[in-house]
Amino acid sequence: MDFEIVIGFEVHTELKTNSKVWCGCSTAFGAPPNTNVCPVCLGMPGSLPVLNGKAFDLSLKTALAMNCKIPDVASFDRKNYYYPDLPKNYQISQNDRFIGTDGWIDVGQPDGTVKRIGIDNIHLEEDAGKNIHPEGRAVDYSLVDLNRAGTPLLEIVTRPDLRSREEAAAFMNAMRTLLQYLDVSDCKMQEGSLRFELNMSLRKPGSTEYGQKVEVKNLNSMSVVLKCIDAEYERQADILEEGGRVAQETRLWDEARSETRSMRSKETANDYRYFPDPDLVDYTITAEKQAEISKDLPELPLARRQRFMDEFELSPYDAGVLTSHIATANYFERAVASHRNPKGICNWIMSEVLAWLNKQPEDTTIDDFPVSAENLAGLVALIDKETITGKIAKQVFPLMVETGKEASVLVEEKGLKPLDDSSLEPIVDEVLAEMSKVAEDLKGGKEKAMGALMGGVMRKTKGKANPAVVTPMIRKKLGLE
Repeated sequence: MDFEIVIGFEVHTELKTNSKVWCGCSTAFGAPPNTNVCPVCLGMPGSLPVLNGKAFDLSLKTALAMNCKIPDVASFDRKNYYYPDLPKNYQISQNDRFIGTDGWIDVGQPDGTVKRIGIDNIHLEEDAGKNIHPEGRAVDYSLVDLNRAGTPLLEIVTRPDLRSREEAAAFMNAMRTLLQYLDVSDCKMQEGSLRFELNMSLRKPGSTEYGQKVEVKNLNSMSVVLKCIDAEYERQADILEEGGRVAQETRLWDEARSETRSMRSKETANDYRYFPDPDLVDYTITAEKQAEISKDLPELPLARRQRFMDEFELSPYDAGVLTSHIATANYFERAVASHRNPKGICNWIMSEVLAWLNKQPEDTTIDDFPVSAENLAGLVALIDKETITGKIAKQVFPLMVETGKEASVLVEEKGLKPLDDSSLEPIVDEVLAEMSKVAEDLKGGKEKAMGALMGGVMRKTKGKANPAVVTPMIRKKLGLE
């Protein structure tokens, strides 16, 4: 039996602040273990938390960008549970008076359509520390690094509106892109600053009732989330086909076995014994505050994608790729501002620049690319002015990447300018003599023969011949003009 997949996400993103949410300790990644800590984030008795105003503003900015209803008052609660990386034995979070509720995010699809995904709530909490499990047969202990404890963590809870792994992939990319556009998080999944927790169930096609939800944690990349969806579909489908019931539980991803395994039965809010944190006052969100934050909202990804389609006449696919990362979109616009050929510049970014990026470490962006946007535009301008051919441009581009020099400088240094008419003519005569049968075919009306003759000229000139010059020269010599 085929089942319909029902997917929702809990998205956790560490906010882009220099200090933690309740104290002044640094949030810098990679510091020696247990050095970015103080009595507050270590949970020492008598220490008192103080809300980081920037963390709250970034949370409110995200809620407004995701079209949430904003309450008059937000409050913080204690979520009680024991785990070694939670030094207070409770987490300061929000149970009901969230920063935002009932919002939505529009997710662009490759065909240009848009699917709206509901946002149940957005709330601010503190991150836990990190457990480290040394490898080795004789090792029977784990280590705890509390540098991350107290880092401001925004949790975004979606509604179960996704119906396939493809929609899940589009949502994750859209969410990461939006958070980067808002500049609220660096979204580095390899450093744990963006994490997706999967909520998934199956139901019979046509059913309006949801199946039993399973939550899967420990998903450290988008590709792992997609593998998890496939594995959970098989696991849950097997249970349902045999007449069983899927257990409500939290599971972990086992990368070695490419499967999920049970972690614990799923808790409810009552299990956490939430109660208002007595050390933190309620936070009033005024209309003036919302207006102040709203002024700082940038042009959002889908709006920018549509503008690229309208202003630069790009396809939905091209515009989607260019706007999927804010750095790439900014690079494209700087290049177009330098030389107005949007499609030509888009083609070079899509083929050559992104190919370079795909070979780099995961956290590399186009800002790290050695060729500036203005220099890439300069290369396209040389082609448009017929100063160089496209084939020569392909030779120049890797030299630009290697040296960072402008295309025009490299063309002069390497002697890559196209040959002029006086240099080309004897070469064309030579090719026509060597390929006389092909030349006769062209004279006889077989236009495809021109490509073969052009190829012969390009080989002899090592790509320095300008096709716009060679083509009429060949036709004239053969009496076709």
